[in-house]
Amino acid sequence: MPSTLFELMRLGGPIMWVILGASVVAVGVFVERVFAYRKMGVPLDPFLDGIASLVKEKRYQEALERCDEAHGPAIRVIQAGLLKRDIPLSDLRESLQEVAQLQVPRLEKNLPVLATVGYVSPLLGLLGTVTGMIHVFQTVSGARGTVPVGELAGGIWEALLTTAAGLVVAIPAYVAYNYLASRMGSEVNDMERAGIEMIQILKEGGRSGPATKVSTPVTTEMRAEKPKP
Repeated sequence: MPSTLFELMRLGGPIMWVILGASVVAVGVFVERVFAYRKMGVPLDPFLDGIASLVKEKRYQEALERCDEAHGPAIRVIQAGLLKRDIPLSDLRESLQEVAQLQVPRLEKNLPVLATVGYVSPLLGLLGTVTGMIHVFQTVSGARGTVPVGELAGGIWEALLTTAAGLVVAIPAYVAYNYLASRMGSEVNDMERAGIEMIQILKEGGRSGPATKVSTPVTTEMRAEKPKP
């Protein structure tokens, strides 16, 4: 039995190093996305309440400064609403939808990479096992006489290492991907709600430009689907 990770890697062959590299990439993407989503995590309801109070008092510059100090795609939608508060509501809806759409690539950054790692790792493991079994049977066919059962079993055991390694990497990668995709969906929902609330705030707070009634959500059409592995 191998006693060290390096010995396992050596027995598994070159494919094991590829799987190890994929696992490092997956960990890096997960950590980066977790910190990115945490940075975006501004409580939306208290923020909107503060913006509504400032808009009612016509303190637009202070509201914009508060948006500059905060982070997150929903905040950018709110900021766009403040900057374009004097255009008709029908045009404002389209403008906020465009702003929200521009935020989606930022939210799903690197998620396809994580999905690819989760999808490809088991296939890499299977490839390593198949090539290992080919080597084992080549050895058996070239041997003279009877091949000891222990030697044959040892070769098969080594060949199966890559399949196990691929699954060890793929399962956490899939779990991490689904978690991050859920977080991304929450951010998209916040953008949608921020757009709807912002239009309502501007209507109630008074506007200098013409207004028309808007009855549909601001970002419903841009709702991003989760990247599929």
